[in-house]
Amino acid sequence: MKQQEIHVPLCDSCSLETGSIFKYLTPDEVDALNFEKDFRHYKRGDILYQEGNRISGFFCIHRGIIKVFKTGFDGKEQIIRFAKKGDIIAYRSVLSNELACTSAKVIEDCQVCFIPSEILISFIKTNPSYAIELLKLACHELGEANSFITDIAQKTVRERLAEVLLFLVNDFGLDNDSYLNISLTREELANIVGTATESVIRLLSEFKSDKLVELNGRKIKILNTKGLEKISNVFN
Repeated sequence: MKQQEIHVPLCDSCSLETGSIFKYLTPDEVDALNFEKDFRHYKRGDILYQEGNRISGFFCIHRGIIKVFKTGFDGKEQIIRFAKKGDIIAYRSVLSNELACTSAKVIEDCQVCFIPSEILISFIKTNPSYAIELLKLACHELGEANSFITDIAQKTVRERLAEVLLFLVNDFGLDNDSYLNISLTREELANIVGTATESVIRLLSEFKSDKLVELNGRKIKILNTKGLEKISNVFN
């Protein structure tokens, strides 16, 4: 059987397409990145790294979707974010030289570039523009984490589920039939919202009855964005 040719994406063209942080690198730095990175394929369910482990680099997503999560004492996942094309993950553990503070699992077959820690550190030391943009990215993620903590403390589960659906629309968009371009299990939705799976199932059924969404297995069709905005209080 003929072996399938592996096409390794070039960082300069990929960063321009996605607007990733690597667009702030110099041509020489991009060349170094292309030479040092390791292009990898992962299937749904694969683990990229686990919380508490020492990691020797970080990942840039070229294709697919990865969930980044923490595991509670009871073994339940709390999803922190979803990483998609152009996003980088695990870089904060590299910067802090600490054990991984999260785990990463593939939920849609993906292609990623693994970049050694030394490359990231060298770019920070030699490229101030890149260092500032990386700092901005870390601050943005910290701001999102603070907002999530506030929502958990102050919003009802119904409000949080509506807000999560809106965030998924914003991050992944809708297809031509208004279905979310990301397919999640009810358990995964519950792990984002921070509630029991049964509560998400019940609330989605209520949203369906209220003609806010339409359900087709794991696929969710958004029927009334304004209605979800009103429930979520996200713009209040």
